Amino acid sequence: MACLAGALCLVLGWRLALALEGGMLYPRESPSRELKDLSGLWSFRVDWSEQRDAGFVQQWYRQPLRQSGPVMDMPVPASFNEITQDPSLRKYVGWAWYEKEVLPPARWLQEEAGTRVVLRVGSAHYYSIVWVNGVQVTEHEGGHLPFEVEIGNFLQPVELCRITMAINNTLTPHTLPPGTIQYFKDEAMYPKGYFVQNTRFDFFNYAGIHRPVVLYTTPSAYIDDITVTTDLAGNVGLLQYLVSVRGSPHYSLTLTLRNRDGDVVAAANGSAGGLKVLDPNLWWPYLMNEQPGYLYYLEVTLSAMVNGEALEDKYTQPVGFRTVRVTSTQFLINGKPFYFHGVNKHEDADIRGKGLDWSLIVKDFNLLRWLGANAFRTSHYPYAEEIMELCDAYGIVVIDECPGVGMRDRTNFENKSLQHHLIVMEELIRRDKNRPSVVMWSVANEPASELAPAAYYFKTVIAHTKAMDPTRPVTFISNANYARDQGAPYVDVVCVNSYFSWYHDPGHLEVIQLQLNSQFENWYKTHQKPIIQSEYGADAVAGLHSDPPLMFTEEYQAAVLKAYHTIFDQKRKEYVIGELIWNFADFMTEQGTTRVLGNKKGIFTRQRQPKSAAFLLKERYWKLANESGLVPSKHNGVCFPPPQPFKCT
Repeated sequence: MACLAGALCLVLGWRLALALEGGMLYPRESPSRELKDLSGLWSFRVDWSEQRDAGFVQQWYRQPLRQSGPVMDMPVPASFNEITQDPSLRKYVGWAWYEKEVLPPARWLQEEAGTRVVLRVGSAHYYSIVWVNGVQVTEHEGGHLPFEVEIGNFLQPVELCRITMAINNTLTPHTLPPGTIQYFKDEAMYPKGYFVQNTRFDFFNYAGIHRPVVLYTTPSAYIDDITVTTDLAGNVGLLQYLVSVRGSPHYSLTLTLRNRDGDVVAAANGSAGGLKVLDPNLWWPYLMNEQPGYLYYLEVTLSAMVNGEALEDKYTQPVGFRTVRVTSTQFLINGKPFYFHGVNKHEDADIRGKGLDWSLIVKDFNLLRWLGANAFRTSHYPYAEEIMELCDAYGIVVIDECPGVGMRDRTNFENKSLQHHLIVMEELIRRDKNRPSVVMWSVANEPASELAPAAYYFKTVIAHTKAMDPTRPVTFISNANYARDQGAPYVDVVCVNSYFSWYHDPGHLEVIQLQLNSQFENWYKTHQKPIIQSEYGADAVAGLHSDPPLMFTEEYQAAVLKAYHTIFDQKRKEYVIGELIWNFADFMTEQGTTRVLGNKKGIFTRQRQPKSAAFLLKERYWKLANESGLVPSKHNGVCFPPPQPFKCT
């Protein structure tokens, strides 16, 4: 029997997908742009054929999906795994088919309107092929990042537009994240054709259309991309901009920068140039200023001629004036030392899996600010743009991580993987390059960086990342031995994961301080770079207690954290620049003897209820903010009071 990956090659001619062309501006409505959200119920079916290729052989995309077999309702955005009562769907691997019929507004399709209609998918896991009215329009490799395609030529006025998506969640040694398909041929032990998807990462491989699918319009001549960078010269804010235009060589651009109150503070013309703002309100992290997350708004107006007709396009890009710089011992934001005290997270919740959910997003941000957390890492993949928008607005600092997790085998460092990794970084930077909240790129989590091929691999990925964005430092997260890590020489900040008295010397709290101190000393002496403790923690089952503390109790989790904090407090006076707890909330994993309904290292339960560790961290984080001379902040009139002696003003 051919392997599933082989069937994919047969069906797709699966190849290394090319980087997306053009810009990737977040879809916003404007006087020249309209938006139609396709969230809701889609028709859905998985392909249970042995080779998972029936949908292609029978061409399900040629007609409404319901005509080729039974369908069910499936919410979008959401993971499909836990929506039904079918356990086989929860662990399904292969092609899943989605379909939505939508009626575009007639005005979009009038020839004289000169309107582009674009289909944009926020994220689908993992490989996607898209048809419109039976015609293939695009395909995309990789989850967690958006892709889009112009579809106006495939639409007819007053007719339903049928959008069909086939999504495959199979992971191979050269995908990000990687995985393997394992077949079991002993038919005395396993059903015929039995296989499983193996991965080397500790979170559930949710699949589906995870983020919104939208239709949006632009004029036929349009603003394709905007790049902004900011700097400070004394009391002057400097903004450099670059705007790309498509659809016409005959155009002019005007740019207007407004403050939060709508007042014009600077203006310019042309596709490239600079703006100056006297005494700008800087973009500060949460708890570093009374107005964290201060944003300006760059209004870009395009005036173009197309076939003798004047067209206009408008787009507004949020802008934050802030600088980032790394020394051998400090991380500086706007020239001031910044200490990361925050969390690692997952896009994960009951039922919806990794599907975007606004109620959950807002709840999580309220919990972050209640904690006094000023930062998080997008472990272990890029998060939804909607989440990133709120980080910009609230002043939550982000280490933006690509899906380079589970790279534990030598095959994961081959050229095919490397080329795809470079493309993923291009797409991530194209999406998030303008975000003031993003202060550092992370190109991987816990790779086998002690392997010899890792040196060239990470030298190449990091150099490529810096070439695309020279304004931000680059890192990856290591759990390798400090003396054998082949990628660490190329990072700007050393990020280290360790779980003393959990995965190492389990149950022995007395070893933590000695081992953690040695860890920091060894890394710093070797590389002379600032260090972030990018993961630490212990599992705790909510409501499980013991004294003296025993593993899996809330008391043991708190004791582990306290032991780590003792060393953090010593080393942050020297070269340690941050601490990020693993994890913000409990999350789902594959089933296993070490996991009881998922990973329980959250300081909140999966339902966002606090464990004892949440109160411990809240006290610590507000204390850190106070010691730094920082202040409580307000957002939309809602005050988030820290423990005494703080008072909200």
